[in-house]
Amino acid sequence: MGGKGNFRRFLLLWAGELVSSVGSGLTSFGLGVYVFEQTGRAADMALITLLAFLPTLLLSVPAGVLADRYDRRLLMMAGDGCSAVGILLILLCMCGGGASLTEICVGVTVSAVFSSLLEPSYRATVTDLLAREEYSRAGGMVSLAGSARYLISPVLAGALLTVWDVRLLLVLDIATFFLTVACTAAVRKGLETRAAEREPFSAALRTGWQAVTEKRGVFLLILLASVITCLMGAFQVLAEPLILDFAGSAALGVGETVSAAGMLVSGVYLGVRGIRGGYLKVLSASLAAAGAAMVLFGLKENLCLICAAGFLFFAMLPLANNSLDFLVRTNIADELQGRAWGFIGFLSQVGYVVAYGLAGVLADGIGERFQIGVGRGAAAVIMASGVLLGMMALAVYSVRAVRELETKGAGNENENPVE
Repeated sequence: MGGKGNFRRFLLLWAGELVSSVGSGLTSFGLGVYVFEQTGRAADMALITLLAFLPTLLLSVPAGVLADRYDRRLLMMAGDGCSAVGILLILLCMCGGGASLTEICVGVTVSAVFSSLLEPSYRATVTDLLAREEYSRAGGMVSLAGSARYLISPVLAGALLTVWDVRLLLVLDIATFFLTVACTAAVRKGLETRAAEREPFSAALRTGWQAVTEKRGVFLLILLASVITCLMGAFQVLAEPLILDFAGSAALGVGETVSAAGMLVSGVYLGVRGIRGGYLKVLSASLAAAGAAMVLFGLKENLCLICAAGFLFFAMLPLANNSLDFLVRTNIADELQGRAWGFIGFLSQVGYVVAYGLAGVLADGIGERFQIGVGRGAAAVIMASGVLLGMMALAVYSVRAVRELETKGAGNENENPVE
């Protein structure tokens, strides 16, 4: 049952994911700089980001079904541990004389395939371990762990790249997988695993789909989230080439770290206090502020302005994610969480695929067409996306079925059983 003992388990699980997030951030930063230095194209950087994300998206639905059929902690261990294979492949290619773009793409894809097992099981495990009143605090801490790849990793990677090359970052990332698996194994030990009914896979998929679509507000919120992730994804994939076009990797590391400090501030606040009502208002307001920050981010090549705007943008992410997470989580039955989060992850994040696939091409095209360079081309795309995100913030709050989610949740005030 949820309680203090299980919250301590959650803290251990969270600590492992925090370390994993830092390691993944090192690799992401290092490979981004490496590819940009080799090709000078935003589209190539976006391709790496796309391949790191696409397998996780495509496999999120079957991974969600597996999370409801098998031991969730064991699936997390398998996903974390085996994802090191792809990073190791890239490292071996670099040690052999340098990795080509194709080899990096293959390694990133392999790692992402195994990582796809992680997210639905992790989300469902949070529900397993905690009581309803602990969701908001836990959501803040989860956001905080996710921010580590932007807060800690960039400045650490930038410093390490001044004394060594990207291979050191890959070695450190591989090392973090072992610690993460150990933390998950410790959490798994002593927990009772409930035997799930082994319904046919197709039937499990239908059940998960029904859990997501039976409440119109949940389904509409997820579809709106897909559009929002597309707009925010354009910012995330183009921020690096924008800065690298007029500054070096060290400045990029500082810029990303200062920007991500916003996520630290709001993540700590949520971890201590949480959100105590008005979730839809917080969601709408935070998205509007994030859109304004995107416009400011692209205005001019000024690192101070970029850092300030980036700080505001990242400060809004935990608030938006926490609010959306609560509205969805409390409107889906506990026993369907794994399957539901698989579909939710797929539908809400498909916008990232569009952003990662098109944003870099658009930035390169605008830069060449108007002869302003890839950096200002990226800025134009980011600013346009910010304006559209502000419009979407108003749309979220105007939908009645979405507003009703706050008062028509699952209604389970009891503590959640541990699987």
